[in-house]
Amino acid sequence: MATVTKFEDILCWQEARTLNKFMRNLIKHKRFEHNFRLINQIEGSAGSIMDNIAEGFDRGGNKEFILFLFYAKGSCAELRSQSYRALDAEYIIQCEFEEINDKCLRINYLISRLINYLKTTEIKGMKFK
Repeated sequence: MATVTKFEDILCWQEARTLNKFMRNLIKHKRFEHNFRLINQIEGSAGSIMDNIAEGFDRGGNKEFILFLFYAKGSCAELRSQSYRALDAEYIIQCEFEEINDKCLRINYLISRLINYLKTTEIKGMKFK
């Protein structure tokens, strides 16, 4: 794996950012019928995925990074659950739901692979150089 010097280079963060933009575009088009609580939850969990990846990376150590990656995985699952609520309330259609679900599953997979790599690497993070 190539050395990553900033969180913006991490593939799962890049894909989480894309997902965050996708969710914002769905909400922006006023399809959530003023359900501000669900809007806030969706924006919070979608943003939390990328934010936790970034925060964990900048902590400088693998153990903390792994912990924050697990938080990101949790936020990803939370967003998937919220997308079911949006589908059931007919705020989104089936193909949009499937796109959200697919993106979340891909991000989750990428995060899991990164966690597995961090658990096995000899490099323990910038904090320990």
